[in-house]
Amino acid sequence: MPIWNTRGLRGSAFEELIDLTNRLYEQKNLAVIQKVPTPITPTAVDNAARRISEAYFEKKSTVDFIGVSRLNGVGHGVAICFDAKETRQPSLPLRNIHAHQIEFMQKFVTQGGVSFLLVNFAEKNEIFLLPVETLSKFHTAAARGGRKSIPYATFDPALRVKNEQGFPVHYLAVVASLISLR
Repeated sequence: MPIWNTRGLRGSAFEELIDLTNRLYEQKNLAVIQKVPTPITPTAVDNAARRISEAYFEKKSTVDFIGVSRLNGVGHGVAICFDAKETRQPSLPLRNIHAHQIEFMQKFVTQGGVSFLLVNFAEKNEIFLLPVETLSKFHTAAARGGRKSIPYATFDPALRVKNEQGFPVHYLAVVASLISLR
C-alpha cells in the first residue's frame, strides 16, 4: 500500500500558483478548474503541530486538476484535466507519472476533453504544457527500455506557458492554441 510522507508535498508552491490562476480564471468567468484531492487515511498525526505526518493513499490518484472552460468565451465548454509536475533537472523524470494516470488522461481525450501535464522546469523558470499524446509516446518508449525522462530540449516552445494578463500560470492561452492547431 503506498505511503505518504512530507516528500509528497514537492511542487506544492507550483500547485499553489496554479490554484491562484484557477481562482482568477473563475473570477473572470473563464473557467472552473478544481484541485482534485487525493483521499488519504492518516496513520500518524503530530497533534502538537496539528498535521498529518504519515498516511496511506486510499486509492490511486488520477490527475491534480479537472474542470471546464469556454476558451473563447462562446459556445460549449471544453473539459480539461491535467497534472502538475516540477523538476530541477534538465529533463522530466517519468518515474512519478504512472500508467493509470496516462490511461485516465487518454480516456478523457477520447470523450472530447483536453489532457496534459503542466511541467515546471524550476531551474530555468519555464513552464510548458505537455499534451498527453506526447507524454504517452515517451512513457511507452521508457516501458520498452528507452529513455526514462523527457529532455527539456524536446518541449515545444509554442507550448510554453507564461505569466501574463495577470495570470501567474496562464495555461488556458496555450490550451486554446493547442486546440486551434488540431
